[in-house]
Amino acid sequence: MIRKNIYKWHRICSLIIAIPVLLWALSGFMHPIMTNLRPAMKTQSIPAEPIESSKIRLTLQQVLKQNKIDSIYSVRLVHIDTNWFYQVKTSRKYELQYFSAKNGNLLTKGDWLYAQYLARIFLEGTPKHKGKMPAMEMPMAMPMSEGMDCCGEAASTVLNNKTGAPIEGASLITQFDEEYKPIYCLLPVYKVQFKRADGIRLYVETGQDRFSVAVDKNRASFTQFFDIVHTWGWIDFLGKGRLLVVMVVAALGFFTAVMGLYIFFSTKSKKVPGNQLVKARRNHRYTAVVASIFTLMFTFSGCYRAFTEFKEPDKEVFSIQHGFAGSAIDLNLSKLQSIVKRPIANIGLIWLDEKTYWQVYLQSGSKNHKSKDLMKDMSAEAIAVKYINADDYSVLAKGDESYAKSLATQLSGHSPSEIVSTELITKFTDEYNFTDKRLPVWKVNFPFNHKERFYIETSTGVLAKNTNDIDLVEGYSFALFHKHHYMDFGGKTTRDISTMLGAALQICMVVIGLVFYFKWRKRKAKP
Repeated sequence: MIRKNIYKWHRICSLIIAIPVLLWALSGFMHPIMTNLRPAMKTQSIPAEPIESSKIRLTLQQVLKQNKIDSIYSVRLVHIDTNWFYQVKTSRKYELQYFSAKNGNLLTKGDWLYAQYLARIFLEGTPKHKGKMPAMEMPMAMPMSEGMDCCGEAASTVLNNKTGAPIEGASLITQFDEEYKPIYCLLPVYKVQFKRADGIRLYVETGQDRFSVAVDKNRASFTQFFDIVHTWGWIDFLGKGRLLVVMVVAALGFFTAVMGLYIFFSTKSKKVPGNQLVKARRNHRYTAVVASIFTLMFTFSGCYRAFTEFKEPDKEVFSIQHGFAGSAIDLNLSKLQSIVKRPIANIGLIWLDEKTYWQVYLQSGSKNHKSKDLMKDMSAEAIAVKYINADDYSVLAKGDESYAKSLATQLSGHSPSEIVSTELITKFTDEYNFTDKRLPVWKVNFPFNHKERFYIETSTGVLAKNTNDIDLVEGYSFALFHKHHYMDFGGKTTRDISTMLGAALQICMVVIGLVFYFKWRKRKAKP
């Protein structure tokens, strides 16, 4: 009686989940293919060039005073072609302004221009032309007060570029949306649209010269397809109710597979030559017993992920920002250079232990910059950075680690004495993986809340990730059972093949099972 009921419920549940499993498997099979057919980028990272001190005519303090800026939250030095600018954040909200290091003039719509400059480098590579661009007619919204000065040259470099694809537009993205999803992590970013047949648009972070993602028509179409059939975006109108539906169907799939395994190991297949129904049953039995291993893995990890997302708040970007009085800031590049005795790639300004420090980023010792692909490399170089006291110019030993600890204590509410350990992370792992985007980061461990750890990006003061042992269980579950990271020893290609094989077996199992079911129905309907 028990076995008969299990047969019955296995059949009923299989019919309920057949279409959902087919859709999950089909989209899952296509996912590795589409991740390998991404839009081609010339590079995903821009080599840091040493600051040309001869181009820095005005000090930061002079520029701030000239533009009547009382306080700032961050500062860097960036260049558009050969023109250098102070990139200054003047409020807690996202507002980056660009002031010429030559004459202190404000570059109108500087962040908008710089986003386009970066996007073109990512897509087409560093421009071969170095030098002044021809004059241009500036839009009325971008008046030039002194003719073609350095600001005009910078604008012309971007807007009058005659090489490569034209840029159709650029817009600031401050919230995740249907195309730029929370999995991309970085905010705010600019969406830069190029006029090409593939409709490509790049998302770039101007505050760190960082590439986020490129989307063309093919990728956009697949992403939309994946959202509808794999993550069930078609029921987004239910809000978090969508996750409840996914959990129920995935759990049903898991228990259906368990019932199928019970039937397989508790019964024997008959051998009746010429009987098509028996043949169909045998085909389903032996296909399903292999496929069910992957069914259990996919459904369990998918259900667990949906449950985790259901109880978690929507993803946000958290950071620590400190304001600095403009009159109190004295940036002396020559003095910083004499202390570090290496080419300076950039600078930052931070507050640590009631003191102001300059973050002095040193140029990489590597002579040849390779075009990096973070998805393939899965790693980043450790940044060489010195922390120099802004008052007495003393060097803080282990400054980057100390700053990471300070940020972690502010974000966690714990005291520095409660920190168990710290570790510099330069490679993605099962715990801190590619979906977390930011590298390098510091991992700061606390003994509380199931061994909570904070991943801190010191260059931005951003909390890259906050996790603990409980979250780690779900993370490992999804990485190993759903994305097949247990095949990492063979590289991404091996992992993709394993994922596609598992998905293909689900399709075979369902199709053969449906063939068997309809043969059974046909046989049963005969008088």
